[in-house]
Amino acid sequence: MRSAALACLASIAAAALAGSQTFAAATIGAPITVPVPAPQKGSAESLKDEYRRPAEIPFPASNPFTPEKLKLGKTLYYDTRLSGSGAQSCASCHNPGYGWGDGLAKGVGDGMKELKRRSPTIVNAAWGLIFMWDGRAPSLEEQALGPIQAAVEMNMPIEKLLERLNSITEYKTLFEAAFPGEGITPAGIGKAIATFERTAISGWAPFDSWIDGDAKAISASAQRGFALFNGKAQCNTCHVGWNFTDDSFHDIGLPDADIGRGAFLGVAVKMRQAFKTPGLRDISRRSPFMHDGSMATLEAVVEHYDTGGVARPSRSDLIKPLGLTVEEKADLVAFLKTLSGSSDVIAQPIQPR
Repeated sequence: MRSAALACLASIAAAALAGSQTFAAATIGAPITVPVPAPQKGSAESLKDEYRRPAEIPFPASNPFTPEKLKLGKTLYYDTRLSGSGAQSCASCHNPGYGWGDGLAKGVGDGMKELKRRSPTIVNAAWGLIFMWDGRAPSLEEQALGPIQAAVEMNMPIEKLLERLNSITEYKTLFEAAFPGEGITPAGIGKAIATFERTAISGWAPFDSWIDGDAKAISASAQRGFALFNGKAQCNTCHVGWNFTDDSFHDIGLPDADIGRGAFLGVAVKMRQAFKTPGLRDISRRSPFMHDGSMATLEAVVEHYDTGGVARPSRSDLIKPLGLTVEEKADLVAFLKTLSGSSDVIAQPIQPR
């Protein structure tokens, strides 16, 4: 497989015909429990299957893939008319050129005002169980509609958006093709954008070639880093599976007053200042790091985990000083860099008139 992105996209139609997969239930305000394996001490070979790429993109039964929805979703995603100012689109904060983020420490919202958190990537969101840094969106469809309506982000009331889209003749045609007989609806907007977002897949990386048996695809340093990732550094207690995330929430000890998941689960001590575990695919293209954009390099991220961060009641029990050597830290960074690979050029659509 030369490009996982192309392979995944080529399998979409087959996945839809075969029957869509469904996501585990995720409810706003309820804790999500994800089994986390104990740190592995076996050989690298015994771990490889846990990180092997899936063959198909999962689409929920409530929103199965169609080419018409993909075309509409991509068009909406890049259209600045979805914002109140007419100056921002979904792609303004989730740009493929920046690893499907924006390259900024903090996102920028309506009126060019800085937001309080970094814009999260949407790469590999198709495999997500719950969305946004604090988990307030239980589905990708709801996530797609959230920033559009948020006053501090795109600031577009849904009623005004429906009026605007209904005034554009070509959008009526696109919606009719995607959702016959339904017209232009909030649900249709969310489903179409989510369909496009599920095709934002990280490309085939050197790590994938190594997993597939090419012993020379990654350096000896990166291979040592993989062993550390699954051993002494204990990264795999949260960064699990092919997308390297448990889709859960942890306080990792950042010196930040943002309460994160605690806004929904305030009675749970461990959820105060807890944020969603980001996946690590294409991580070297997605700086700066952390929910607050406070770390500019992967070296800084590894250093943070090595020290254990701020000790407080809410800090995850998984976070503690690691005692890594200088060489071990360098090996971990070398491994993380192997998770970024090929990247397809995304052509922007011609906007409807």
